[in-house]
Amino acid sequence: TLHGQKSISGTPKMSRHQNGEEYRNPTEVKKSQIVMPCHANHRQELSVGELLKWMDSTACLSAERHAGCPCVTVSVDDIHFEHTIGVGQVVNIKAKVNRAFNTSMEVGIVVSCEDLFSDTHWSVCRAVATFVSQRTTGGKVQLRPLVPCTQAEQVEHSLAAERRRMRLVHADIMKDLLANRAFQQVEVQEAEKAVPAERTRVESVELVLPTHANHQVNTFGGQIMAWMENVATIAASRLCNAHPTLQSIDMFHFRGPSHVGDRLVLKAIVNNAFKNSMEAGVCAEAYQGEEPLRHINSAFMTFEIRDQEGKPCTLPRIRPEPLEGMRRYQEAIARNKIRLDRKYIISCKQTEVPLSVPWDLSNQVYLSYNNVSALKMLAARNNWLLNSEKNKVSLYTLEQKQVLSFKVETEIDIPAERAFMLLSDLSKRVEWDPNYERCELILRVNDDDFLYRVVTPSIANQGGKVQDFILLASRRPPCDSGDPYVIALRSVTLPTHPPTEGYNRGEVLCAGFSILEVSKDISKISYFNQASPEVLPYISTDIAGLSSSFYGIFCTCNTFLQENRVDHASTPQSSCHWI
Repeated sequence: TLHGQKSISGTPKMSRHQNGEEYRNPTEVKKSQIVMPCHANHRQELSVGELLKWMDSTACLSAERHAGCPCVTVSVDDIHFEHTIGVGQVVNIKAKVNRAFNTSMEVGIVVSCEDLFSDTHWSVCRAVATFVSQRTTGGKVQLRPLVPCTQAEQVEHSLAAERRRMRLVHADIMKDLLANRAFQQVEVQEAEKAVPAERTRVESVELVLPTHANHQVNTFGGQIMAWMENVATIAASRLCNAHPTLQSIDMFHFRGPSHVGDRLVLKAIVNNAFKNSMEAGVCAEAYQGEEPLRHINSAFMTFEIRDQEGKPCTLPRIRPEPLEGMRRYQEAIARNKIRLDRKYIISCKQTEVPLSVPWDLSNQVYLSYNNVSALKMLAARNNWLLNSEKNKVSLYTLEQKQVLSFKVETEIDIPAERAFMLLSDLSKRVEWDPNYERCELILRVNDDDFLYRVVTPSIANQGGKVQDFILLASRRPPCDSGDPYVIALRSVTLPTHPPTEGYNRGEVLCAGFSILEVSKDISKISYFNQASPEVLPYISTDIAGLSSSFYGIFCTCNTFLQENRVDHASTPQSSCHWI
C-alpha cells in the first residue's frame, strides 16, 4: 500500500549524556507490532481502530511512567493519517510526556511504518493526547514538573502550554462560527441523486468485558475509539456503497468513564458530504441495567473514497433529515472550515505556512498559535552564531534552509513583567525604535492578541517608497516559573486594509520578544526576526559588521524601559488594558 511514497531520510540524532551514553527521555515508551491479517481490513491494511487502541495504550503507559500511578485519557487532538499500513509491515509507536501541568499531562505520540524487506520507513501520523492521573482511592494526583533536557523537548514543553490554551477555547470557536449568519442561512442544494442521511444511520451495542478494560477496570479509551471508528466507517460506506478511507479525526474529549459490565451504545450518521470527503458523526453512550444513558464521547471523522489509482472520488450529495439533521448539516460545514484552517495554518511545517494568511475571527486562534509557536521554535534553536557584541548587547545570526534569522540579546535592569507590559504595546515602539515611523491599532481581538498597521521608513532598494506591514501581535505570560514572557509578531492580510499606492506592503515571517526573568529586578530581553526580503535591509549592515545600529536601538529601548520602569498611571482596572 506504500509503494511509490517518499521514504523518510535518516534517523533523528539523539542527544548524549556527558558520559557519552545516548540520552533517552525517562517517560518514553515504544511499541512495535507486525500487522497480521487479524489486524487488517478487507484491503489488507491495518484497521485504524486497531491502531488507535495501540496508540492509546502506549501513551497511557508513558503518562503512568511519569505520574507513578494509574492514568486515564481525557482528550485527543486532531489526528491526520498520512499513509495506510499493510499486512506484514511493522508499526512503530513512540510516546513521551511533553509537559506536566498540575493534574494533567500532554503526551506526544509518533507513529511510523517500517517495511522489513526494503528497510524503509514512513510517517503515518502524529497525535497529542491529554491524560489525568488518578489515585486508586479516587481523586486526582498533583503531578511533579517535567524538566526538558534537549532542544526538541524544550520546544514541545513550551508549545504544550499554547496547545492547551487552544484546546480550552475549541468549543467557543465552534459556537462563534455557528453564530455567524453565513452558516445559519446555509441551504441544502437539491440534487436528483442525493442520498437521504437516514440511510447512513448506524447503531451498534458492545458489552464491555474484562479484556476491554485497563488495570483500573475502566474501558480503554483506545477501545472506545476503535468501536466508534467501526460504526463511523459503516455509516460512511452506506453513503456511496464503497469502502471508505479514514483521513482524520477531529479533536475530542471523553465526557465520563466506562466500566466493565457497561453496555456501550454506538450511533453514527453521515452529517454532510463535500466534493471529495464526508464527515461522519459518532456518539458513544453507556448504561447498566435500567439506568439512563451516560454520554461517554462524541467524535467527528472525515472519510474519502479512493479509486484504483488512489485518487479521491467525487461523492454524492446528502439530503439531511429535518430539524436535527439540518443542524448537523450546518455544523459539519462549520467544522470543515475549522478543519481546513487548522490543517492550513497549524499542521503543515513552519516553512510551508504562507507569509500572510487572511485573518478572520474563525481562524484567529490558529493564527495566534502559529504566531507564538513559530517564535518559540526559533528561540529554542541552539545553533545561533555570535556575530558581534558591544557593551553586553549581542547580535546572533542563524542561517537555515536559505532563511537568515537574527537575535539581539541583552540584560536590562527592569522587572520582567514590567518589560513585557511595555514592549507588548506596539503603539509605544515609535518612541524608541527608529524603524517604526507610525503604528496604529486596527483591532483589539482579545486581551492577548492585537492587529496593527506599522509604517517603516523608505529604503533605497524599494524605490523610495515607505513600507507598511499588517501585523498580528500575540503576547503570552509565563505558564510556569522558568518560562519566558513572549510577544510574537507575524504578517496577516485584512480585506479592510489592502495594499495602497505610495506604500510597499512588507511581510514579517516571524519576529518578537522573549523576556526571561533573571532576578526580581533584572530581565534578559531577546529580540528575534526571521528576516524577509523587506526586513533584511534594516539589519544587513549590522550583520556585515559595517555598523552597530542594533546596539543604538537597544540602548534607546533600554532608556525607554527605564523611564517607564514605574507605572504611575496603573489602576486596578488598567492591568488588562495595556493599549
